[in-house]
Amino acid sequence: MLNYFPKYFSNKAIILYFAALMVVSILFISNILPFIWLIFGIVEVVGFFYFSNVLIRKWGNYSPRLFTKKIFITALVLRVVWVFVSYVLYTSMTGQAFEFSAGDAPGYHGLAAWLYKSGDLFEIWNKLYKSQIEGGVSDTGYPMYLIFLYRIFGDGLIIPRLIKALLGSYMCVLIYRLATRNFGEEVGRMSAIFCMLMPNLILYAGLHVKEVEMLFLTVLFVERSDFLIRSHIFKFWSIFPVLLLASSLFFFRTVLGATAVFSLLTAILLSEKQVINTRRRLVLTLWVGMAGLYLVGGKIASEVESVWQDSGQNQDQFLEWTATREGGNKFATQASKAIFAPIIFIIPFPTMINSPGQENQQLIHGGNFVKNIMAFFVIYSVFLLFIKNQWRENILLLTFTLGYLIIIAMSAFAQSERFHQPALPFLMIFAAVGISKITNKEKLYFIWYLAFIFVAILGWSWFKLAGRGII
Repeated sequence: MLNYFPKYFSNKAIILYFAALMVVSILFISNILPFIWLIFGIVEVVGFFYFSNVLIRKWGNYSPRLFTKKIFITALVLRVVWVFVSYVLYTSMTGQAFEFSAGDAPGYHGLAAWLYKSGDLFEIWNKLYKSQIEGGVSDTGYPMYLIFLYRIFGDGLIIPRLIKALLGSYMCVLIYRLATRNFGEEVGRMSAIFCMLMPNLILYAGLHVKEVEMLFLTVLFVERSDFLIRSHIFKFWSIFPVLLLASSLFFFRTVLGATAVFSLLTAILLSEKQVINTRRRLVLTLWVGMAGLYLVGGKIASEVESVWQDSGQNQDQFLEWTATREGGNKFATQASKAIFAPIIFIIPFPTMINSPGQENQQLIHGGNFVKNIMAFFVIYSVFLLFIKNQWRENILLLTFTLGYLIIIAMSAFAQSERFHQPALPFLMIFAAVGISKITNKEKLYFIWYLAFIFVAILGWSWFKLAGRGII
């Protein structure tokens, strides 16, 4: 069992990135990636793979307490630096401290800044709930959270983003605890370092959208649920926080809350007897079932039902809109859940060309490339867990991750990097599991996988340009 990330894999991933970038730039030289996004991509890819290899080895002998401290502080420094860098970057390039083509972020900020002055918190919640922003309950949590912060610190942008940096850093600690409890100390440390360095997880600390807070609540829910199922401490006050966290997720993204409740019930019912005995299984099922019935009785239930019934239609409509709108991709309608589902662990592919209006995707192209590579180890680990019949030992993690990704594959947002965020920390855990169990036998498969990613990047670059009539 490996307790480090071998250079064999990390070095080849870096080489592939530069090779793909060079070939794409030559083939589509008139649409070569702007220099600033090229630098970002190099920092993201080299930074992740080089420092993952170095830090996993360097911090391997630290005590759990010292390791936790190192993870939190280093993650916090990275995120705080990005908060200020992104603030300057976006302000200088867009004229405002929001991402390119920002829609949600200015909307959240403007709404919260207006509402926090308009009355007490109960009045504000009533207005927010009745307005059904962006479709109802599922998008009221983040504006309410911003209002709370603005009432304390004022409506500036920096303080909320520094708090995002804190939450994102502590999330890495939670991942360490969760992965260690499920797979052992070595996997726990690798998982935490992967999350600490993952560019896509750092990115949102500098954005005024809900992903950091939503992701923190998601990881906290899974970590506390796992602790509850495995723990011998069995009191109402150990169950209540888990149910509260599950409920809170409905106010950020409907399908996320539904996935949380489903995964918790599945884990309670199907976990092995060594993990949870019959008495505790019955009581937990009763409590979670009662909470589920309460949620089913109101507005949240209708939103969940609507999302489920409309999932296929929404995907088709979104792809049709993408194909026909000005500047859209006419090939978009050729995609569907039949294409997205088999590669849901891997996508989105990186945008390594200068595609008009896609600066956000160009900025994070290196992070998407990292996800593409790490997906090899994720797939390998999930395959091993099922083929060795060990899936019931880690059913909570598997059910939540697979359940959420299946829903995304069926939705209009299968190719949207932002909507993959809730699964990403757990994918890093499975990647660490895969790396820990890798042998020389799998090295050949890795080479073939890199060849697939190389071809996919070339094809994706052509698809983006040809579909827009640029080439």
